[in-house]
Amino acid sequence: MRQRWRVIMKWASVSALLALLTGCATTSPSAPRELVYAAPVDTTFRSAVELMMEQGYVIRHADLALGRAEGALARWPEYRLQVQVRDAGRGSQVSVAAWRGNQPLPPYLLDPWLVSLQAKLGLAP
Repeated sequence: MRQRWRVIMKWASVSALLALLTGCATTSPSAPRELVYAAPVDTTFRSAVELMMEQGYVIRHADLALGRAEGALARWPEYRLQVQVRDAGRGSQVSVAAWRGNQPLPPYLLDPWLVSLQAKLGLAP
């Protein structure tokens, strides 16, 4: 009986450990923060990429035709920023998401970045 109990406890421990490791391996997608600016898409995109560079981000990808740019801070832990700029009628819609390592940052932390972009575009109140 004792031997059987040990085997059951061993398998329960292994199962719990596997479940814990599986939970650590998955990362939830980052929820983007969005804002619409009264500026053309190309101007907004270029300003966003310039702002990323001014803040120390190394631009990994930037494609004006797709309206998408991605950059990373070259320090530990790695911070990544992804910007998407789309046409929004008479302006442009900017969507930004960020990660620290493999964990997404809460969207509200991106508000200062969006305000900085607004100031760079000359649209700040």
